[in-house]
Amino acid sequence: MTNINKTVVVGMSGGVDSSVAAYLLQKEGYNVQGLFMQNWQNEPGEVCTSELDFKDASKVCDQLNIPLHKANFSDEYWDRVFKEFLSEHEKGRTPNPDILCNREIKFKSFLDYAIKIGADHIATGHYARLEQKDNHTLLMRSKDLNKDQTYFLHEVSGNDFAKCLFPLEGLTKSEVREIAEINNFINHNKKDSVGICFVGERNLKDFLKRFIKFEKGDIKDSEGNIIGEHPGSILYTQGQRQGLNVGGVKNKPELPWYVYDKNIELNEIYVCQGEFNNLLMSSGLIMEKMKWINPTKNPKKLSCQVQVRHRGKPIECIAHFLDDEVKVMFSENIRAIAPGQSAVLYKNNQCLGGGIIAKALKD
Repeated sequence: MTNINKTVVVGMSGGVDSSVAAYLLQKEGYNVQGLFMQNWQNEPGEVCTSELDFKDASKVCDQLNIPLHKANFSDEYWDRVFKEFLSEHEKGRTPNPDILCNREIKFKSFLDYAIKIGADHIATGHYARLEQKDNHTLLMRSKDLNKDQTYFLHEVSGNDFAKCLFPLEGLTKSEVREIAEINNFINHNKKDSVGICFVGERNLKDFLKRFIKFEKGDIKDSEGNIIGEHPGSILYTQGQRQGLNVGGVKNKPELPWYVYDKNIELNEIYVCQGEFNNLLMSSGLIMEKMKWINPTKNPKKLSCQVQVRHRGKPIECIAHFLDDEVKVMFSENIRAIAPGQSAVLYKNNQCLGGGIIAKALKD
């Protein structure tokens, strides 16, 4: 086999995706090793999910008869991911730590560590596909579009992808679970991880209270009437319905309320009724900190697709590249655009790159 002398270090999370990725690479003849990353230090007395995940990863590696390394990147995670996560929240924006975590930890700290222990490649259980063209590594959507994770990977450079393998690129999630079940992996029916990358599923309000001070403030309707009180404007994002506790407002219909804007300096959030109220809709956005996966000279204008959230519908758009920002105009309105989130550009299922949403544009 051509892969017989190639060493691949697989990021083993304890989940089904990375387990099947390791199995498939072993079948292809690679010398496979696992690496479990610990990126968050739990407080004393907390349930440590990373310990449970490490046990699952160890059992799968034992079944495959491959070594499992363990590395602690918690300092790097705090300095390069979590500090920015908190800073963005304090500014009233809605950050996506998974994107930062991929750029700074999974495809930087992990990659550097793997090379030090002799890896020719690294691999992960991401649903994404890589193609080689003109000496560049292109990031393409996976076969399972419902699980496609290229949105989360758009800040990783093509140079780093050149050292990476995505064994699940041609599989659906159900096929992955089937492979895991056939091989009696302990995690074949384990739930997908949710919540903050490497921190886990937590009550965001209670968690952020450890690091950020909140103050109660007014909830106002679009006419400026105070109709409720919130525990802290930082906690709310555009399009949010849950946690408002607004109902039975005099002279208003019995329809759900949604956040359409907020003011951090005044500590106010603004709400409207109706899931597709015009106040929630945007015709475009301004994006900053544009990062291309492969180096390119910024075009003046690009016809492509934009995606503003994971599993969001890709929308045809025109991107105008200005001096230090990108103005993206949609072919149809998009609901609940949140500053701080990422807007990612695609062309023919290729992920080109993206940036941080600075503000939404209204008609």
